[in-house]
Amino acid sequence: MSLTRETVLETLKTISDPASGQDVVAAGIMRALTVDGDSVRFVFEIDPARAEVYEPLRAEAEAKVKVLPGVSSVSAMMTAHSQKAPPPDLKPARPAEPKGPQQIPGVKKIIAVASGKGGVGKSTVSANIACALAQAGKSVGLLDADVYGPSQPRMLGVSGRPASPDGKTILPLRNHGVTMMSIGLMTNEDQAVVWRGPMLMGALQQMMMQVQWGALDVLIVDLPPGTGDVQMTLSQKAHVDGAIIVSTPQDVALIDARKGIDMFQKLNVPILGMIENMSTHICSNCGHEEHVFGHGGVAAEAAKLGVPLLAEVPLHLDVRLAADGGAPIVVSKPDSAQAQVFQSIAADLIEKAQV
Repeated sequence: MSLTRETVLETLKTISDPASGQDVVAAGIMRALTVDGDSVRFVFEIDPARAEVYEPLRAEAEAKVKVLPGVSSVSAMMTAHSQKAPPPDLKPARPAEPKGPQQIPGVKKIIAVASGKGGVGKSTVSANIACALAQAGKSVGLLDADVYGPSQPRMLGVSGRPASPDGKTILPLRNHGVTMMSIGLMTNEDQAVVWRGPMLMGALQQMMMQVQWGALDVLIVDLPPGTGDVQMTLSQKAHVDGAIIVSTPQDVALIDARKGIDMFQKLNVPILGMIENMSTHICSNCGHEEHVFGHGGVAAEAAKLGVPLLAEVPLHLDVRLAADGGAPIVVSKPDSAQAQVFQSIAADLIEKAQV
């Protein structure tokens, strides 16, 4: 059985925090858990004055994880935010005066992954394209701009609150070769973000401009569904080099996808292509192929609009399991047919110099 993030979390839940009496996961002191192959890394964020008290707990956690099947190395560290370096505050201040689209420092190109309708697999597509581009040698960032439903921390297997050296600059987290920032890293997994439009816009601007992205060939932006404040803010505040539209083949999804395309055209953002997700399903028992959501609708729409059809992504259990497990299919099963679809998208973007 392969090592999973959930297995490590369940093991860490057996260790109690002496301050709160809760397990270290529920208490929130366990941060930045990364499972990379057979290597596990995590930190305990504690009061530095209680380092001696927590050292036995750190050693216990390291020992328990190290004996898990499939683990060859464990790095368990203790850290703390000092008063001089508070965690970043993503509660937006008053929006600055509009200055037109700007380049994000260090970022060469920005590609938005969008859909008019929710539930079409846009976040799964975003995560896999980002990882596929990283595997191809590109320096890649992923901004989870779906503020109300952030899912990239789970899909990329990233946890922990980003640090800030000065209370303003935000240090993003990294896994699978992708640098990632999400509002989901700033809140508990089951905590709702109840914000109005101006607050969304302010938070998005901070995640774009105040994150220390470093030198990136491309920043993939996973947008929320619809044609609202987040899409407009991204297009108006940052120079977006292109958008990829994700849709299932069914008519109700395509109706909303057309609206998303129309929005980007009005905002002068080029459409790089469309992706038909959940295009076909092949039964794992008998091999029968069926088109659960129809087939070819996205290809026809792309042809009508004169934009490329980048891929037809199959509906497959492994894609879902990989995303839930924190290692997208291009990472967990890079040689699978499903992974090769996303790798071909990445290769196409690179070949056309869009990345």
